[in-house]
Amino acid sequence: MRISKKIIISIGLLCFLMTLIFLSDKWTKQNISNLKIQRNSVTEPIVLVPGSNATQYRFDPLIRDINKREKTPHSLLRVLVHKNYTISYSGAIKKGERQPFIVIAFEDNKDGFKNIKKQAIWLKYALKYISQQYEFRKISLIGHSNGGLIITYALEHNLTSHYLTVQKVMTIAAPYNLNDSSVRSETELLENLIANRKYIPNSIDMYSLAGTQSYSNDGLVPLYSVLAGRYIYQKQVKHYTQITVSGVGAEHSDLPQNQQIIMAIEQYIEK
Repeated sequence: MRISKKIIISIGLLCFLMTLIFLSDKWTKQNISNLKIQRNSVTEPIVLVPGSNATQYRFDPLIRDINKREKTPHSLLRVLVHKNYTISYSGAIKKGERQPFIVIAFEDNKDGFKNIKKQAIWLKYALKYISQQYEFRKISLIGHSNGGLIITYALEHNLTSHYLTVQKVMTIAAPYNLNDSSVRSETELLENLIANRKYIPNSIDMYSLAGTQSYSNDGLVPLYSVLAGRYIYQKQVKHYTQITVSGVGAEHSDLPQNQQIIMAIEQYIEK
């Protein structure tokens, strides 16, 4: 009787060990497969984030204009992140495409620093989900107006911690000092972004674009507020470039369709 108990226990232990070996082998193979996907993925999306009160359709004119110039048009995925962290989307990314467009907007798209913080969290959540679905690990980011602030805040709060590498960032008329046009005062937002600039990855190429109608603002955002971005990015990222556009289409809401802006995207982000 004692011998049979020992045999049963031995068989049980052997089965247990074989199960562990099987599961470990399966886990290892899965992780090796995932690593191969990460290394071999050719997809490096351009992610666009609209400003306050704008929807996932905000960049449609810009994308149509760029696609008219391309032999092979970019595919487009529009994403809406809801308050309860559910995601709805339209469109799709073509398999094997190098630079599709992804627009990420928010159900709660209101203005204010408190909301910008929440929207940055939603942006990180959406990118984690989409990157897993489409198996990409490298992105470039474009933000218009408060979209640029959302991107900046997200970069300072672990946007790149989920196996994502941000290669290039372009902000368009981002009001880093909100509506304050003074060169001597800093809003709570700007102070916060400057204080946390050290967390922005230093491998990024960053382009800050401003529009001017009256040499002091673009009809909404003061020029100095946009230029204040240099206190956040300059000497922190690999390259920082400031570009100012004027003339026709330099009004704040028109800037995403401005031909000079589109040319800058083609020259610096698409290449």
